[in-house]
Amino acid sequence: MYAIVEIAGQQFKIEKDRKVYVHRLKAEEGSEVKFDRVMLVDNDGSVKVGTPTVAGAEVSATVLKHLKGEKVLVFKKKRRKGYQTLNGHRQYLTEIQINNIIG
Repeated sequence: MYAIVEIAGQQFKIEKDRKVYVHRLKAEEGSEVKFDRVMLVDNDGSVKVGTPTVAGAEVSATVLKHLKGEKVLVFKKKRRKGYQTLNGHRQYLTEIQINNIIG
């Protein structure tokens, strides 16, 4: 059984007991969060597609920890002009574990 869920503006394919990294959520570590923006539910071949969401479907997850992602280097250069800049960025992430898919 899997589902397509919108979490913090992004869509994820999730399964039960899977760990997922999402954009930072406003929830304490160890707390349970619920997501109701479920776009699709597949239960062993029986597929429910929402318009835009599946009515009555819900996903519950536990927040494991908050962390920062890998550093991404942003390098810009204009040739023959002497212009170059180097910036770094680290995204704030939350690791969640999927507990249950209802739908």
